[in-house]
Amino acid sequence: MTTGSPMQSAAGETHDAPASIYVAPSLASALDALSEFGAAGAAFAGGTWIMRSPIRHERLKPHYVAIGKIAELTAVRIGSDAIEIGAAVTHAALAAALADHAEFAVLVDAAGGSANPAIRAMATIGGNLATSEFAAADCVPALLCLDPQVEMSARDGRERIGLAHFLKIRSSLPPGHLVTRIILPRAARRSAHARLPLRKSGDYPVAIVSLSVSIDAAGRIQAARVAVGSVEPVARRWERLEAALIGRPLDAAEAAQTAAALADEFVGRDSVDAPAWYRVSVLPGLVRRAAIAALGS
Repeated sequence: MTTGSPMQSAAGETHDAPASIYVAPSLASALDALSEFGAAGAAFAGGTWIMRSPIRHERLKPHYVAIGKIAELTAVRIGSDAIEIGAAVTHAALAAALADHAEFAVLVDAAGGSANPAIRAMATIGGNLATSEFAAADCVPALLCLDPQVEMSARDGRERIGLAHFLKIRSSLPPGHLVTRIILPRAARRSAHARLPLRKSGDYPVAIVSLSVSIDAAGRIQAARVAVGSVEPVARRWERLEAALIGRPLDAAEAAQTAAALADEFVGRDSVDAPAWYRVSVLPGLVRRAAIAALGS
């Protein structure tokens, strides 16, 4: 594979193999290639979702643009007011970069505990956000707790939008757009990430709860963000639970009881790994676990 040039498929490969993989040497060249390929092309970073396309009986794109060698997409920049994460930063690299920043514990837990070590070394934060079919992505609910902006780039410019809005429009973005950065504001907070896999490691979680709270001098919650992933097709914030927590001390048992009373708003998804009702039923327990972890942070 030559940087800056396409790699043609070898003779004898199946008709589902990509016709070319272009290793982009810069962001500008990647955006040019994605624009020229249009709907026939897609970005390729860690590839942990794309490479399993045949297992899901999905056809590969004719063309891929590899972005993993672009320096600005693989950097984590830590500033006094915000942290900027390149879209091609791996889960393992992200967890290591933020390990000493307690305010981002929820994201460190999510990135550092997802899937298994081999996947964490390859899977990228941008891929987690951009793959609309992946309901069980750990980093999405964690990021929803941190009020992030998502930077999208195309040949004609860049724009930033909130993550919740991005999740609504990501599947309808026109060809040529690429998630390039995630920007996280810094703030005093306690946070934690709780997931429930069917086994101890390697499985996708059947349910996820991410929690972030700001606590005042009297020990009461001033602001709360709770996000749920893997239960429904798209992760989202649990705003009714957030409102119920504000103004009260963070008590794990009480938070779980409140969650149990409000869990009927979720419509779980059925799949081979877990039925819909089970995904919803475990949410109070995950809220309790996340609250206990946040209290200890």
